[in-house]
Amino acid sequence: MYKEYIISPCSGIKIDVKQGQNITVIDIEGGQVVDFFAEVNGNSAEFLSTGVTIDCNQSLKLNIGNVIYTNLYRPMMKILSDDVGEHDLLHPCCRPEMYNFFYHNGKGHPNCFDNINKALGEHRTIITPVNLFMYTKINTDGSISVEKPVSKAGDKIVLQALMDIRLGIAACSVSESKCNSGKCSSIKVVID
Repeated sequence: MYKEYIISPCSGIKIDVKQGQNITVIDIEGGQVVDFFAEVNGNSAEFLSTGVTIDCNQSLKLNIGNVIYTNLYRPMMKILSDDVGEHDLLHPCCRPEMYNFFYHNGKGHPNCFDNINKALGEHRTIITPVNLFMYTKINTDGSISVEKPVSKAGDKIVLQALMDIRLGIAACSVSESKCNSGKCSSIKVVID
């Protein structure tokens, strides 16, 4: 069954996905980061883990054919195609404390942490999603910098669900840096 969702700037949504369905995430305008989190349907204690994904793929980057794993080392999703090739596995969701730390404006700022928790009806103490389309430059000395995304209008990534899952997805709220090209825009998600 084909379903299409538009996620407005600085907001989040929950989407239930069945094993075998494809998840297509589309950057409508280009340069927009997507905080992409998931948990096993019916078991919120098993969820997407970027650390386990790095461990199992032995890479800080995601490539076509790679699998995204749960915190219990079980395959959750597989990457079928990818127009961009730059996605961040390191950064947690933006949250009020992050805005206070970097920009001194956290009070009342929309953020992915609250948007995903609200969408899932939960209160996780930290969420480290796959930050789709986010370009984190990793330097040889170990330092990192967040650069302008390389995604263009209409670029997409397609993943296949390897189990029944609940997605918590947010259109990232950071307009203060290069993270979303200095502005926030909508994203499209297609489930089929």
